[in-house]
Amino acid sequence: QLQLVESGGGSVQAGGSLRLSCAIAGRTHNKYCLGWFRQTPGKEREGVASVYAGGGSTYYADSVKGRFTISQDNAKDILYLQMDSLKVEDTAMYSCAAQIKFGSYCDGWYKEYNYWGQGTQVNVSS
Repeated sequence: QLQLVESGGGSVQAGGSLRLSCAIAGRTHNKYCLGWFRQTPGKEREGVASVYAGGGSTYYADSVKGRFTISQDNAKDILYLQMDSLKVEDTAMYSCAAQIKFGSYCDGWYKEYNYWGQGTQVNVSS
């Protein structure tokens, strides 16, 4: 059973940067897709970025390509999301999630992920 805990959210002005962290506990292998998702009230959850824990495949939503970078520190069991050039429309609750995957392709479809953190709020002001 995986447990995920996010940190690093906060308030920042447009154009600024934040780095989110997701501490992962209970992982015994690397056959996982690990992802970052975001949601605002009244909208469906959106996949932001994902990566295969065993290395290789990454996914980015078109809205964040070139601005956000997903990475992982397997030694520390931490997943990161570096967010640069933040925009007001990036304001959301950000959550990390995981799914067991026996292939290296990962995408941003949230319904395939079954382990979730509690979320961390990101507010970007103009």
